[in-house]
Amino acid sequence: MNPAGTGEASAMRGGSRAILLCAAGVAMFSMMDVLMKGASLAAGAYTALFWRNMLATLMSGAAMARTPYRWPPASVMRLHILRAMLIAPMAWLFFWSLTKLPLAEVIGLSFIAPIIALALAPVLLGEKVQPNEIGAALLGVAGVAIILSGRFSGAYSIDALWGAAAVLVSAALFALNLLVQRRQAQVAGAIEVAFFQNVFVLALLLPFAPWMMGSVGSFSSWLAVASAAALTVGSQIALSSAYARAPASRLIPLEYSAFLWACIWGWLVFAEVPTLTVLAGVVLIVAACLLAARQTPGIARVEAESA
Repeated sequence: MNPAGTGEASAMRGGSRAILLCAAGVAMFSMMDVLMKGASLAAGAYTALFWRNMLATLMSGAAMARTPYRWPPASVMRLHILRAMLIAPMAWLFFWSLTKLPLAEVIGLSFIAPIIALALAPVLLGEKVQPNEIGAALLGVAGVAIILSGRFSGAYSIDALWGAAAVLVSAALFALNLLVQRRQAQVAGAIEVAFFQNVFVLALLLPFAPWMMGSVGSFSSWLAVASAAALTVGSQIALSSAYARAPASRLIPLEYSAFLWACIWGWLVFAEVPTLTVLAGVVLIVAACLLAARQTPGIARVEAESA
């Protein structure tokens, strides 16, 4: 029996499982975006987000209660709190932008996040920037410029421009979140990550309730929020499990399948058809992120061994 061969086969199975979990997580989040767009249009982004996190906290808390669990150490709790502080404003800006822009356009602009993470990595993590990563950053910025050019031509809408600004700020916060997510997934279980993420985001949203809370209204809006909460918990568990099993660079390309889902659901539910400028910009952004994910064999080997 070859121990090295057995270990390699086990690693391949783990990698395949991580890819399936990540793909499932992205699909669930994409469906959640559709439901939250409808709920945000009906009740407001803050109200929809607040009740989604309230229900997601109850759901993930119930899952926590069914598993053997001990309170996380202070170092892990700090990661939970830090990630929640990034996710709360990120999520509100993202869902607010969905009320101003087509779904596919918001998703396309949000793909700039890995490029922003790339720019932040040398500053926050002390990592050396590779030449291909500099080219990727420039390509990604060009993609964003093409998408935004569609907003400055034709029918000018100040609301749409504010929506584009909101999703770009949200993407910057998501980039910081990406730098925390991998570390968090390595030191905490998937259900624990889901619970503390939801409960801390809810705690950060709560002080604004007296000024921003509206009425969810109809039964269909409540159903959309409840379904979004269930999809959120499922996606959080799937993605946390995936990032615990494989390096981020291996999973990042799967994030781009969200644009395909956004095009499909945006067309079916909201009759939104992506423009040529959006499609061209997304192609450049995705190409940029794939270029950034390319690694030298030595770097790839170090990251794989640390996973």
